[in-house]
Amino acid sequence: MAEDFTRIAVMVSGGGTNLQALIDAEKSGIIKSGKIVLVASDNPDAYALKRAAANDIETYIMKGEDYLLKKLEADDIELVVLAGFMKILSADFVSHFPNRMINIHPSLIPSFCGKGCYGLHVHEKALAYGVKVTGATVHYVNEVPDGGRIIAQKAVEIRDDDTPETLQRRVMEQAEWILLPRAAEKVSSILLNEKNK
Repeated sequence: MAEDFTRIAVMVSGGGTNLQALIDAEKSGIIKSGKIVLVASDNPDAYALKRAAANDIETYIMKGEDYLLKKLEADDIELVVLAGFMKILSADFVSHFPNRMINIHPSLIPSFCGKGCYGLHVHEKALAYGVKVTGATVHYVNEVPDGGRIIAQKAVEIRDDDTPETLQRRVMEQAEWILLPRAAEKVSSILLNEKNK
């Protein structure tokens, strides 16, 4: 009998605050159709790996896309969630997970996205441009950086006294940590329904 949940791998590069939001959402029942079974990182020193270990989730250090793909396939991973993952994955890798890989981006796509727009750079660009509203977007991953179909967006107001750091924090708290778990549940539920047909 098939498992009654979607097997999720979360890919991380840094502190893992979005990973923590996903773990908390699973514990609280916001994510009920999926289960995080693996956390993979391209950075062996990522604090996110400690968060995973503290919650008894298997961790994996990425040594290259071919090895990672074998690991994801061996673990029967059905959904890949990029949560603060800073490496651009190849089109070939992404093609193995059509509509089964999602990413959180700290702006309202199509603004401030694509090559070179990651982390604090996104918020620096938003402030430099003078926009009054920013936010976060969860989208499917395809071969174009930040180019996949949008799943969900949430707006965050920009304040006159914002710095890139204060804006980054507010976008995380008001948008990313809310949106990503909801989107992970939505896609997990779709994949689970397909599996159980």
